[in-house]
Order: sequence, then C-alpha cells, then structure tokens
Amino acid sequence: MTDCTRRIVEQILAVPKGRVCSYGGIALKAGLPNGARQVVRVLHSLSEKCGLPWHRIIRRDGSIALGEGEGREVQTALLRAEGVEVSAGGKVDMRRFGV
Repeated sequence: MTDCTRRIVEQILAVPKGRVCSYGGIALKAGLPNGARQVVRVLHSLSEKCGLPWHRIIRRDGSIALGEGEGREVQTALLRAEGVEVSAGGKVDMRRFGV
C-alpha cells in the first residue's frame, strides 16, 4: 500500500458512525487537495479488503454517487441505520451530518 493510499484509508476509517464526508474532503484530510478520484479508486479497490465504511463517503453536495441498482439503496439503508437522514432524492444535509 502506498503512503497516499494509507493516508486515504486512515481518513475514511476516521469518519464516525452517523456522519459523512465527501470524496474531496477525504482527499484534503489525506493531504491530497486534488485527490477525490484517488479516494474513489481506493474505495472501489479496498473497501471490502480493509473493511472501509464506504457508505459514509458521498459527493460534496450531499448526494449519493451510486445510481439505482448500483448500490444506492444499500448505501441509503446503511446511512439511515446509523441515524443519517437521507432524502427521497438521495441527498444528505452536509451541514448537519458532514465532518
């Protein structure tokens, strides 16, 4: 695992239950100001292997990036189970639930 990947993984793991962070927010916290796409790649390749709380990472506007039938329903259910309010349109209030 590269140093950048390790820092991204650490920041994803640091997002507490009941909270969310954006892909870009994780990248910034990991010291990669333009690394949102790297965060996506890490989530895609390491979520299962590293037990990452992938469902807590969403777009900066509060929307869930996954489409219907691509995992949106699962992500919504996981967030709601943690107390995060997700609108019918698949959005989270980042001011209230973001870190």
